[in-house]
Amino acid sequence: MAGVPEPHTGWTFITNHARVLAVIADNPNVRIRDIAAHCRLTERAVQRIISDLEQDGYLSHTRDGRTNTYRIEPDKVLRHPAEAGLPVASLLSLLVQDESERVGKSVAQHTRLGSSAVR
Repeated sequence: MAGVPEPHTGWTFITNHARVLAVIADNPNVRIRDIAAHCRLTERAVQRIISDLEQDGYLSHTRDGRTNTYRIEPDKVLRHPAEAGLPVASLLSLLVQDESERVGKSVAQHTRLGSSAVR
């Protein structure tokens, strides 16, 4: 099946739900296809995750033509008892900042290497 990301084996620290939410926090108009590529998930898996997040009130969307604009509820608390009282905004501030720093470092490395290294 073309376009399906290579599956990941083993455990990870961040859940797929958190990854999807972080991508949306970074760009509220992001396409499901782009979320899937970024998170290395199928588009169908991303659709299910978005549905979960909307059902539980963490996320909503409005439709403008063919574009969805997502809105995250930053004050909604995380679900696990160990994070009782911690708002989703706290988690996202860590994940989105980390992503911005990672992208910034990548751009800086390409810039130092010169334009011949960037394709």
